[in-house]
Amino acid sequence: MDLTIIIPCFNESASIPTLYDELTPVVAALRRDRSVEVVFVDDGSADNTRDLLAAAFRGDSDARVISHDRNRGLGAALRTGYGHARGRVVVTADSDATYPFQLIPSLLDRLQSGADIVTGSCYHPGGGIENVPAYRILLSRSASTIYRLIVDRRIHTYTCMFRAYRRQVLDSVELHADGFLGVTELLVRAMLLGYSVAELPCTLRMRRYGTSKAKLVRTARAHLAFQGQIARARVLQLVRPALPAKQTR
Repeated sequence: MDLTIIIPCFNESASIPTLYDELTPVVAALRRDRSVEVVFVDDGSADNTRDLLAAAFRGDSDARVISHDRNRGLGAALRTGYGHARGRVVVTADSDATYPFQLIPSLLDRLQSGADIVTGSCYHPGGGIENVPAYRILLSRSASTIYRLIVDRRIHTYTCMFRAYRRQVLDSVELHADGFLGVTELLVRAMLLGYSVAELPCTLRMRRYGTSKAKLVRTARAHLAFQGQIARARVLQLVRPALPAKQTR
């Protein structure tokens, strides 16, 4: 399989018709010159998200719905998706299309330039934000600013799930976070392993249906703990004395 598109879903029944209408033509266009599968991960929805997804995409033999028996969080849903992905390239996208599915070809084009990861970036100078609540932007922008200071200043957005990965990145990076931190954890750990990242400047828009599932206080605490962990590791790299050379006889 050339490409896997992973879309986590949680209580998204109201948005499934729009998801189908906007995703289907993009997938059809991509399939003109490559094999494409779509993996939906229903993260223990309490509504009929799973049934609606299965009904909407029942005619597509390369679209699958994987379900959790309970809500485990976005990071856990992504790990499930990675485990079921068969593509040499993997794209992750938001079910509410806050970053339009029509931008997936642009992600893939940038990946062909040699990067290992391409991430959507609303905080890039060429990106933007439209009608998103200020409190959400405060958390996301603040987190990205701190990661820029402790990881790499050249990357502007660390919290965007809209990304494309080469398969070897997912096979190499060990992930732990179950919640929204999981999106950032993968990017940061991959960068620390030396994988290259390119940004796709784009505009983040407010979701049209339902409400955000992010638990802001819990997510903020998770970011702070992870940032502390990464900062300590970076400091140790700088101050750890060089190991003495092995003596030879």
